[in-house]
Amino acid sequence: MNFLYVYTYGASWKHRATKHIEMKKTFTLSVFTANKAGILHRVTTGFTRRKINIESITASPSEVDNIHRYTIVVNLEEENVKQLVTALEKQIEVHKAFYHSEQNVVYQEIALYKIPSGVITHGGLAEKIVRQHGARMLAAEEQFTVIEKTGHAAEIEALFKELEPFNILEFTRSGRVAISKPMRELREYLEELEAAAGNC
Repeated sequence: MNFLYVYTYGASWKHRATKHIEMKKTFTLSVFTANKAGILHRVTTGFTRRKINIESITASPSEVDNIHRYTIVVNLEEENVKQLVTALEKQIEVHKAFYHSEQNVVYQEIALYKIPSGVITHGGLAEKIVRQHGARMLAAEEQFTVIEKTGHAAEIEALFKELEPFNILEFTRSGRVAISKPMRELREYLEELEAAAGNC
């Protein structure tokens, strides 16, 4: 865990106190909910109330029928992330929420770049840049070509900077999609929840 150490001084050097402040890190939250209208608003309200900025958010079906998955990226101290996850799980129809550090998720983003077709010529510089970055041509029209790049945020931004001189006509980028490395499955948690409810 990373800490910033801050030294404070009183009237003399004898009254020196030391405290540590936890540094912000990037965390990926996986929030599993019922597949019903209004859930997204309820989930994001928890962030708004705490004045937490959402770096990216994606919604999709999960591996369990009728359960949706929200993948949310935040930059926070870990203690605040723990409190946030606890609060999210108290929401009605939120089945389970997890958080993971960057080291404990496999993740990707996707970006689309629309550039003039004239700059994509056989053996041209723009074409070489696209290949060097592991991107591909998704669509080619008479006036424009759409480039697709899948990767991490830094890789997507690097390609953007290299294509910028060629006049990017349009650019769009997805939120993060992520899979956690820990092997415990959502089904196990749901079975535990059902068992606990049955014992009440």
